[in-house]
Amino acid sequence: MPRLHDDELVIDDALVRGLLESHHRPWARLPLTRLESTGSTNVLFRLGQDLLVRLPRQPGGSRMILAEAHWTPRLSPALSVPVPEVVAVGQPTPIYSEHWSVVRWIAGDHPEVVLPDGPPSDSEQLAEDLAAFIQSLRAAPIPTDLPESDLPRSYRGTALADLDPAVRDNLARCRALGDFGYDLDAAEHLWEEALRLPGAAETTTACWYHGDLTGENLLVRNGRLAAVLDFGPSVGDPTVDLVVAWQVLDPAGRELFRERLGVDDTTWAKGRAWALCISLMVWYYWHTLPGRRAAQVAVGRNVLADAGL
Repeated sequence: MPRLHDDELVIDDALVRGLLESHHRPWARLPLTRLESTGSTNVLFRLGQDLLVRLPRQPGGSRMILAEAHWTPRLSPALSVPVPEVVAVGQPTPIYSEHWSVVRWIAGDHPEVVLPDGPPSDSEQLAEDLAAFIQSLRAAPIPTDLPESDLPRSYRGTALADLDPAVRDNLARCRALGDFGYDLDAAEHLWEEALRLPGAAETTTACWYHGDLTGENLLVRNGRLAAVLDFGPSVGDPTVDLVVAWQVLDPAGRELFRERLGVDDTTWAKGRAWALCISLMVWYYWHTLPGRRAAQVAVGRNVLADAGL
């Protein structure tokens, strides 16, 4: 498997077997298969028929593992679709420095990425299901008996203006790649327009949001949303969860998604800017994750087409 990060931890079958042996010996005898669809944050191994092992790729990954284990059982009953149930959390050991988790396996396929010049994808049902999931997550109560510092936070729940230095840097890095796949000058223009939107320098809403609601973290069965993965929710401005509209929904599905969520023009433009921002991060995985590269370039193209650029 490709090395994605400079500080990548060494994770292989022998390591996972050893961790399982020390944590719960019967699991160590189950079939173990490393998944090709492993993402950039965790390495994934299917364990037997019913379980999945998730191990952070980098030092510091314990934070997300522990947040998922803490918040998933508290929030999952309120959600419209399942999220992976955390069965166990493994402790750091001398051979692996991070916490790791075992979750229930959920069957399904990742939805196809939509292209701006592709045929209609009949994504209306998926749009309905995604909107229902977001609504159920946003409606989940935020605990009032905890100090603010104990609530999970992420930069993806902050104001657009806070992202400007990173976006400028990512634009330069994407330009250095040469034939990028969409018009980066138009992308920069769209970003600058977004920074002039009302409220672009502030956050006005605080609720639960997923933060990485993309095709890699969705499972579908028979055209319906079956599960949402990587469920490490945060509290903040939920606009970033709109980005999924420009990846897996065609224009008709996108409009239905927006209607169901009741998104006004300003918030929609902010969501589009978030989608562009995340698309521009793709330079980091340009040579190592070709599937993600294609998906994020498609997002950028959809964003520009949606903005008429």
